[in-house]
Amino acid sequence: MSPSQNEDFRHLMDALPADVERRVKAGDIPGALRLIDSYLSSGTQPELAPRLRAERERLKRLEANYPLSREEAIAQVRAEWPEFTGEQFDALVDNRRIDWRYVNGRIQYHDRFLSCVRIYAEKEAPGLKREAEDHTKRDEMLARMKKEGGLTARITLKAAVKAVQPAAGKKVQAWLPIPADCPQQSDIEILGATPGYVLAPADSAARTIYWESSQRDSFEVTYRYKHHAPYVDPYTLKCGEAQPTFDTQEELPHIAFTPYLRELAARITKDCKTPVEKAGAIYDYVTGNVDYRYQPAYVLLDDIADSCAKELRGDCGVMALLFITLCRIAGVPARWQSGLHATPEDSGAHDWAMFYVHPYGWLFADPSFGSSARRNGEAARRKHYFGNLDPCRMVANSVFQAPLTPPDPCYRNDPYDNQLGEMTVDGVDLDSSGMERTVETVEFEFL
Repeated sequence: MSPSQNEDFRHLMDALPADVERRVKAGDIPGALRLIDSYLSSGTQPELAPRLRAERERLKRLEANYPLSREEAIAQVRAEWPEFTGEQFDALVDNRRIDWRYVNGRIQYHDRFLSCVRIYAEKEAPGLKREAEDHTKRDEMLARMKKEGGLTARITLKAAVKAVQPAAGKKVQAWLPIPADCPQQSDIEILGATPGYVLAPADSAARTIYWESSQRDSFEVTYRYKHHAPYVDPYTLKCGEAQPTFDTQEELPHIAFTPYLRELAARITKDCKTPVEKAGAIYDYVTGNVDYRYQPAYVLLDDIADSCAKELRGDCGVMALLFITLCRIAGVPARWQSGLHATPEDSGAHDWAMFYVHPYGWLFADPSFGSSARRNGEAARRKHYFGNLDPCRMVANSVFQAPLTPPDPCYRNDPYDNQLGEMTVDGVDLDSSGMERTVETVEFEFL
C-alpha cells in the first residue's frame, strides 16, 4: 500500500453508493464487502475508490468494537448487580449511555459499555460500584497553579510496544509517541531506548520515535521533559480588534461546518462580542451538555463534531473536536493537542484543545475534564479548564490526522491520533488486540 493509504479516511463525507449504504445500515457486513469489492474491481469509478476502501476497512473492524449481544451485555451487569433487569438495560440504551451498532443484522453493544455505565452508577445504575476517588492532591495542584500563576513539572515516562504474537524474523515497524517541541515543553531528553531508533523532528505534528527491525518485536523508550502550565483568567484579557484567520477553516471529514453546527454556533455565541466570550460560551455549552461515553475506534465514527453535538455523548477527543469546530465557525482560531495525561501515579491517553486570542496568544481548553467537573459538581475545576490545563501533560500531537514519521505504509490502528503507538508486521498493521502498549510514570517532580 502507498504511504498515503490513511488519507482514504479524509473521504468519509463522500456518500457511498446507495446499494452499499443500505447494506451498511442494515449491518450486512458480508453483503457490503461483496459490493465494495465489486465496485473496486471494476476500476470504472476511481473517484469512489478512497471512500470505498475506507468503508471496507471500517467494516472489518466493526465486530471487534461491538462484540456483545444483548444477553451477553446484560449478563456482564448481572455478574455484579444480580437484580438488574432487561427494562433497565433498555432504558440505559435509550438514554445513550450504551453505544450499539447493527452487526450482521442484529444489534451488538460496545465492548466497554460497562465502564461507561459505571460513571453514572449513582443515579442510573445504583447496583454498580464506582471506584473511590481522592482528589485532594489534584485540587491542591490547581490551587497552587492559580496562586503562583502557573506550575512546572519535570516528568520521566517509560513507554513500550510489543507484538502479542512473536514476530522476530519478520519485518517489524514500530512508532511510539514522544514529547514534541512546543511552548509548554522544554528540556526534552531521551534517557534510554531500544537501539536502532530514529527520532522525528522535534516540532513534528505527530512526534515519534521509530524502529524498523527483523530481529525484534518489542521496543521501549524512556524520556524526560519539563512541562509548564501557565495560569490565566481569560476573561481579564483585553482582546485586540483585529483577530487572525488561521486555524478557522474546515478540515474534513471531522471538522466540518455543517448546517446544524453553523446554527448551533450562532445561537451559542449570539450575545458574545470578544473571542474569549465566544470560546467561553462554546466551552460552557459543551461541558454543560455533553456527557462522557467511551467510543469505539475513531475510524468507525462519522463526522465526529456534528455527531457529538446531536447525540451529546463523547470522550475527550470527541468533545475537543466539537469545541474546535464550533470555535472555528465562530471565527475563533482553534486547534488540536493530544498525548498523555501523566500524573505521579499513572499515565494515560488524553486529548484537549487550544484557542487563540490576539494579542495574548494561545490558550487551552479541556472540555472532557470540564464535563466531568460539571458531572461531579466541581464548579471551580470546570472553570479552571477554560483557558488553562495543568502540568500533568505530555504533548505529542498538534494536528488531528497528522502522518507519522516515516508514514505508516498501511492502515493505522488509529489513523487520526497517536497516543500509545503503532506497529506493523510484514506490512500489516496490528490493531489494539495485537499489541501490548504500556506507559508508566518513572519520576514526577513539581518545580
